[in-house]
Amino acid sequence: MTEMGTDWRVVDGVATAWFGAPSLIEGAALAGRIVELSAGIVADLRATGVRVRLDTGEHAEAVSAVARDLGLAANPAVLQQVGVVFESADPSVVRRFWQRVLDYAPGRDGGLADPLRRDPAIRIRQSAESRPLRNRVHLDVVRPAAVVEQAGLGEAGGPFGVCHADPEGNEVDLVPGGALGEKIGIADWQAVFSAMACYRVTSPGQQRDLVSAAAALAVEAGFPLLIDLRPGLVIIDSGKDQWEDEAHGLDLDFTDLAANLQTAARELGATADPALPRFAQLFLDAADVAAIRAFWTAALGYTQDRRAGASDIHDPRRLNPVLVFQKLDASDTQRRQQRNRVHFELAVPSDLARTRLATIVAAGGQLLDESQDRWRVADPEGNELVIVGASR
Repeated sequence: MTEMGTDWRVVDGVATAWFGAPSLIEGAALAGRIVELSAGIVADLRATGVRVRLDTGEHAEAVSAVARDLGLAANPAVLQQVGVVFESADPSVVRRFWQRVLDYAPGRDGGLADPLRRDPAIRIRQSAESRPLRNRVHLDVVRPAAVVEQAGLGEAGGPFGVCHADPEGNEVDLVPGGALGEKIGIADWQAVFSAMACYRVTSPGQQRDLVSAAAALAVEAGFPLLIDLRPGLVIIDSGKDQWEDEAHGLDLDFTDLAANLQTAARELGATADPALPRFAQLFLDAADVAAIRAFWTAALGYTQDRRAGASDIHDPRRLNPVLVFQKLDASDTQRRQQRNRVHFELAVPSDLARTRLATIVAAGGQLLDESQDRWRVADPEGNELVIVGASR
């Protein structure tokens, strides 16, 4: 990889930088300028900054120069990427199932990757270990209802009638999304736990203008909108449940903002793609929900949902998947003692990996084993996390 400056780190094999910004307006200025450097640049605009990812380090110094020109500083300490690993006796059949669920593309090492580079990568590792009982980990995936139907997974089960299992028993709640509401002017939006609209654009200039307009409307409304820039695409997202009034405490009807955003997008000639919205989150069953939630909050640097009764924790920059906890019967000893077939990976910069490991152990994690740039730890109930460091 091309030599990069100090702003950048390799995280999960990708050159990555985070540039702090005081608002979406300043972040949009950075995002709008850097997408004109290369069509392959991926940028995630948040109310507190912008994450930039490059397939090579070729444009790293140019991106850093734009950020310096705008007075924005990098902070490598916040960089991380959370992924999901399946241990499987027959990876090929597991892979086919999850590709239908997620509509992912083939990824590295025989895994699967989100083509939009928003939701967690799936890695599948060969394992002959027998684990016949239900996992304590599963995924929730929400996609437009028509897309869910087209996946053709057959009859669903579970308490909500949306649960499917792959041939080895790994479960997913595949939830049909729907229209955001009946208000006129929000037809481009889908409710997929998040409120989301995905707009196709035909030029970097059109992409820049849409991002700038969306940022200005969000700042005017006081809403911390998520805006992701992909080649030929702008994804506008409320964040999980954030479009609901009680989620943010703002005196705001999100559908008003959604209507204004839709108007701006259409006036700029952007076209909504109703099949693209997708939300994925991770579920973990725990006998002691409070203790396990506290562990993972510290381990991932996440923030707890402020609403009473919610067990969610989320990335404060909303760049990584939400993790949700639900109660496991403490008397179900066998299931609690069985190793999960699914665990999480946490990719961090190599120069920060041992610091993160120390944080996780201090939070109650147990170091199970280590190899070069990899540390496998378990939470107090045996759920596993592999910390992965990579050279800059």
